Amino acid sequence: MEVEGEMDKTWRISQDEIVKEVGAEAARGRREMVLDGGPYRSRYTRNGRHMAIVGLKGHVATFDWRTGTMHSELQLQETCRDITFLQDHSHFAVAQSKYVFIYDRDGVELHRLKSHVEPTRLEFLPFHWLLATVGNAGYLKYQDTSTGQLVAEHRTKLGACTTMTQNQHNAVIHLGHQNGTVTLWTPNLPHPAVRLLAHLGPVCSVAVDPSAGGRYMATAGEDGIVKVWDCRNWKGAVRQWAARGGNGEVGWSQRGYLSVASGGSVYARPSIHETFPGTSPPPLYLTHPIPHRPLRSIRFCPYQDILSIGHSAGLSNILVPGSGEPNFDSAEADPFENKKARREREVKTLLDKIQPDMIALDPEFIGSLAPPSKLTTGGTDVPFARLPRLERLRVQGKADETEEASDHEGDAANGENGKKADREEREKRKMRGKGKSLKRYLRKQRKNVIDPKAVAIRAKLEKERNERKKAREAANGVPKDHKPSALDRFKRPP
Repeated sequence: MEVEGEMDKTWRISQDEIVKEVGAEAARGRREMVLDGGPYRSRYTRNGRHMAIVGLKGHVATFDWRTGTMHSELQLQETCRDITFLQDHSHFAVAQSKYVFIYDRDGVELHRLKSHVEPTRLEFLPFHWLLATVGNAGYLKYQDTSTGQLVAEHRTKLGACTTMTQNQHNAVIHLGHQNGTVTLWTPNLPHPAVRLLAHLGPVCSVAVDPSAGGRYMATAGEDGIVKVWDCRNWKGAVRQWAARGGNGEVGWSQRGYLSVASGGSVYARPSIHETFPGTSPPPLYLTHPIPHRPLRSIRFCPYQDILSIGHSAGLSNILVPGSGEPNFDSAEADPFENKKARREREVKTLLDKIQPDMIALDPEFIGSLAPPSKLTTGGTDVPFARLPRLERLRVQGKADETEEASDHEGDAANGENGKKADREEREKRKMRGKGKSLKRYLRKQRKNVIDPKAVAIRAKLEKERNERKKAREAANGVPKDHKPSALDRFKRPP
């Protein structure tokens, strides 16, 4: 929206005026759904065609909001806290009072995930086919929906968690806790990758900006403060201000519009990525008063200028011009795909499924070259991993070459000079040989199996020991055919 004069403000334009100015197709998105059993939460598919809603008292419904075609409607008659679609609108998961249940398009119960106890929030990672849940027990769990295996289970150690979102750029899970901290989790780390003290009270909502490659995160706390963070350095909030009415919900659109619901109003602001030292709120873009409280959820519709607000009396869909991405990639998400295209896309995404171990804060490491090793092999072309053990120790600087060659050098010196070393030198050389690298290697190789390599090395050492003994006896004048006796130790050398 653009205004003509400086005195005109976009936030003064009402929804009725917007509906009159936009086309008939866009005007269909402005709706008021009056429902019992609230407050409600909503979720869209990746292509923005289908919508799922869930009420706190157990009312669940999935439908095509464009045509008004109802897929399924359930009255579960128990507490339901969240809902999410899986790979497409054919399957969806509901966080019920005790377990997570998976239903098909017609509302038939398919699975009951007993390992996910008392869930509060759900997130589905489409490129990994992982269903992430967090609950009152404080455990973050990843369930592979293609194989049915529980991939990871992390204990957050921060109590019950009611706030969760995902970074669509790197598939990292963001959790908001009751002590005011925000933690970032990956399946391959048992501890949080990042821990951030965001607010002085419990965190109410967390959202990640998809327009900037997941670089900015917005948080809202019960202290009434809304903060925008830069996920690249975490050196402080880029911008913060006090929200009207206390705690609320936050949500980002595909074009970087930040929506904040607090009290009884909804604010949609353009991109807020510049550092601002003060605490004054940014200029308003759009407001819409909602008398129904509490405001439970905020969700932008993909590829549409529609914002869905869940409250105690149902849902309200308002128009936010410029918030949705106008150009979509049909290979990624096609709002107009038919049944055959949906099946082909499902098979393709399943074949191209990314492993959970590849989730990291920096996804750019995938496909990059490994850094060169700091170890050098002395200019040879033989890789370090293929060098013999003694050579690897020598390259690392852990092998003492003087100790390894001490015995051989000592014997050669005795043979050349014809001199006999005294007892102290022999004892010193004997004790020094105890810690040779070869003997340390043999001690480490002691197993309950017979290793031909170790047997050959021991035979070689025994042969060298016998040769040195015969050389000493020959130097002392002992005949070669002399049989050893116990009394030989008392004989004095000539």
